[in-house]
Amino acid sequence: MKILVDLAHPAHVHLFKHAIWELQADGHECTVTARDKDILLALLDAYGFPYETLSKAGKGVSGVACEMVWRDLNLLRAVRRFSPDLMFGISPYITHVGTLLGIPSLFFTDTEHASISNSITFPFADVVCTPNCYRGSMKNQIRYRGYHELAYLHPRYFTPDPAVLRAEGLSPDDTLIIMRFVGWQAAHDRGARGLSFETKLSAVEEFAKRGRVLITSEKPLPPEFEPYRISVGPEQVHHLMAYATLLYGESATMASEAAVLGTHAIFCDFAGRGYTDEEESKYGLVANFKLDPESQRRSVEKAVEWLDDPRLRSEGQRKRRLLLADTIDVTRFIVWLAEQYPESRRLMQERPEYQETFRTQGIAV
Repeated sequence: MKILVDLAHPAHVHLFKHAIWELQADGHECTVTARDKDILLALLDAYGFPYETLSKAGKGVSGVACEMVWRDLNLLRAVRRFSPDLMFGISPYITHVGTLLGIPSLFFTDTEHASISNSITFPFADVVCTPNCYRGSMKNQIRYRGYHELAYLHPRYFTPDPAVLRAEGLSPDDTLIIMRFVGWQAAHDRGARGLSFETKLSAVEEFAKRGRVLITSEKPLPPEFEPYRISVGPEQVHHLMAYATLLYGESATMASEAAVLGTHAIFCDFAGRGYTDEEESKYGLVANFKLDPESQRRSVEKAVEWLDDPRLRSEGQRKRRLLLADTIDVTRFIVWLAEQYPESRRLMQERPEYQETFRTQGIAV
């Protein structure tokens, strides 16, 4: 089988990398198309993936609109050259080109408030794959028991490396707090603002009293925060997160990554996500907060409360074991869905319990 995977955001590289490797190991021919956004191309290079760059991330409404047209046209050309039997990704473009050329497209999403992207994607996708906790439904939807982040941080695929800690002058016994600030440039973030400078500064001051603070940011850091900048490469941050005591910030993806690693996370956002809500309500691994001044203040208080609990890290690992027992191996599910398509679609629609085949078994956590 020939399979095309389209990647538009750095997180998509992590989500699909193991599925691509497993599909290739099974004898399938895979090609990757990509968008030049943030560190996406650097991650593809770091993992050794050949790829074709289709566009560079546009800025502003007109820039994004122009990029969409250009990306659709370039993907159409790439698909005609490669002639795939199937396409998948978190990309509206595979659904457009797939509909035009009669090629099945599997669209994965977990972001409910990406309303513009969803509205131009869902009607054209053969399948819309979402976590069970996704807020919303559509007739071509398949729900699975898991989160995107399990596709690469499941213990079958990821083992923390303490050498990455040592590169930051830390040991596994140290208290480490990671802070994450986002750029608020995504289409679904238009008009939104993140944590105030005052909240960030207050958080840094409180956290630094309790451990080592490291900051990762999509946008330039003010001088006050530069001494805390993470120095390791982007492909190594997950190793730090696995040993961290707490993650605090504006990224839903990193909050969920922390949760599936057993690290408690504070997530601050104007909209929230179905998956971070579930990771809070079912497992207590995430605390969700809005971005009004009072919520920001309470988010720092909650972080301090957690940091002052000497059992926090051991409790995080206990909660992680519960999470893993409840969920499936998402990479194995993606591979099966692609290899057995369209029979896999029919089976999931008629017998969604079939996904229990992909439950975590025999993995020490």
